[in-house]
Amino acid sequence: MKKVPVTIVTGFLGSGKTTLISHLLRNNQGRRLAVVVNEFGAMGIDGELIKSCCENEEDIVELNNGCLCCTVQEEFLPVMLELMERKENIDHIIIETSGLALPKPLLHAFNWPDLKPQITVDAVVTVVDAVGQATGEICNRELVQAQRLSDDSLDHETPIEELFEDQLSCADLVVMTKSDLLSAEAFEQVKGIVSNQLRTGVKVITASKGQADPGVLLGIGAAAEDDLDNRHSHHEEDHANGHDHHHHDEDIQSFVVDITVPHTPESLTEKCIALVGQHEIYRIKGFIDVPGKPMRMVLQGVSQRFEHYFDRPWKASEERKTALVVIGHDLDEAAITQSLNN
Repeated sequence: MKKVPVTIVTGFLGSGKTTLISHLLRNNQGRRLAVVVNEFGAMGIDGELIKSCCENEEDIVELNNGCLCCTVQEEFLPVMLELMERKENIDHIIIETSGLALPKPLLHAFNWPDLKPQITVDAVVTVVDAVGQATGEICNRELVQAQRLSDDSLDHETPIEELFEDQLSCADLVVMTKSDLLSAEAFEQVKGIVSNQLRTGVKVITASKGQADPGVLLGIGAAAEDDLDNRHSHHEEDHANGHDHHHHDEDIQSFVVDITVPHTPESLTEKCIALVGQHEIYRIKGFIDVPGKPMRMVLQGVSQRFEHYFDRPWKASEERKTALVVIGHDLDEAAITQSLNN
């Protein structure tokens, strides 16, 4: 029995996973694709964006009850079994993990007896924000190490660093996004740092605006579920050493802010940039109701870098409103909500 291939797309918050998958759906080259979207947050922004690129919304499954790696038994396995009931109509499954998900616990799940005969992990594709690496906004190990040497209190890796390393160590392919925003010299430096953390033979490609060749992303044939021992994981090491309390996302929170005051996309972006400077915010994303415009506007940003664009007309059945998801560490929800509504 031929197994259905699955591509797991992982990468930190804001790295460009959704943009990559959206391009893949628009350029599927005749493949019948199903997508499982896992988000860290109550409002399904990524799922909404992906649905707008898919002819059949039934092929999109959204899971918003926490990171898949923590809800494998309750969330992931039932969903995959449901997809297997109509596998004759599916050529390939794409799983977009949340930006905080550990890939390896998910790989273990593919060896579950009811799944293994039917499905295989074609590849783990890790998406890396090249600009975030170059500026040190996201886990640039050399910069972090330099900070450690100058500060005796920084004697251990942060959970975010460990998460990033786990995402790289599981990769069968790395896609570096936003490389067009860097000089050739800066990009080569970042690429070298990332490449040093990869297993032998793992390729690194670039993608601007998510535009990667589907023929490169799909059909790798890694059978990653049979290669678990070669994929390093801080999470498993913690467990083996008796640290059962380890939860990679326990200090990270997410909440939705409904914005009711008048605004423009530009003024809202300025408010978001200011908040990132005042709080440990990793990601802001959401939709804007622009008065007088029939189109829904997307606003999203990581660190100080934000963009906004119209994606589709508002549907007659949905409420037109402005709402943003804020994700970060030790956040003052009340203060952030008040700031965005001033």
